[in-house]
Parts: sequence; C-alpha cells; structure tokens
Amino acid sequence: MTVSAAADLEHGWLAESVRIATSNVADGGGPFGALVAKDGEIISTGVNRVTPSLDPTAHAEVVAIRAACQALGDFKLTGCVLVSSCEPCPMCLASALWARVDRVLFAADRHDAAKAGFDDRAFYELFENPRENWEVPVSRLSLKDGFAPFDAWLDRPDRVDY
Repeated sequence: MTVSAAADLEHGWLAESVRIATSNVADGGGPFGALVAKDGEIISTGVNRVTPSLDPTAHAEVVAIRAACQALGDFKLTGCVLVSSCEPCPMCLASALWARVDRVLFAADRHDAAKAGFDDRAFYELFENPRENWEVPVSRLSLKDGFAPFDAWLDRPDRVDY
C-alpha cells in the first residue's frame, strides 16, 4: 500500500469514528466514537454509552477494544490500530496499551473535549502529582496475605501471561 493510500485509509477511519460519534449523540450517548482496524479492515466499532448504560467505563474506545477482542478471539490486539473521534482519556489510553494495539489515531484533542465539557486534562494533571496530594485518597494498606493471589497465580503452570 502506498503512503497516500494508507493516509486515505486512516482519514476514512477517522471520518467514520467522527460520524458514529455524532450519530451517537442523537441516540442519547456521548459525543465519542472509536473503531479498531486490522489489515486495512474495520474489526469493531464503539460509541460512548456511559449515561445510557450507567457504566462510567463504557467509553467508545473501551467498547471498541472489547468488541475487537471478541471478534478476534484474543485479548491482545497486536497488529491493530485504535482510531477515535477524540484523544483517548487516560483510562482509554491505558486500555489500548493493555490491549497492545500498534497505534492510536484520533481527531479532536483533550482541549477540544474540554471546550465541550469533557475535561480529561484534570486526570492527566492528577497523574503528574504524588498520590498523597490527590483529593481522592489512594493508599496501600498492608495485609499479611496480601501477596496470596499473586502466589496462586505464579503457582499455576497453565496460566496465560498478559
């Protein structure tokens, strides 16, 4: 595939993610859409369903990643591209990293999202600060058997590492 053809394909994917995001607003969802592509083909799509499904993790990227994993029968999306109508928030970006996508492409950025009332910049800034300065306490409480689940995991000869 030529560089020009690849760029055209990527622009088409971006346009589709924006189209499904815009359509999702009319369906009662948030203004976000995403898709996962592999080998030039769209494997899955996802739209933001946070409010209709009462699920704060139902971001478009996470929905698309979940659907792609099911479609491909694998929890690893190596060889795939995540394409989103907007820059993924930290949760969605972490999901893409855990899924091991090859690349992430997006149209609007975090500043555009903030103008529409979706200000993820606060999360990006939060992660730059020590946890003891966070408004929501996140702390470790040690237990004698706190490592027991990991011991059980490490003892399984049939485990699937991820």
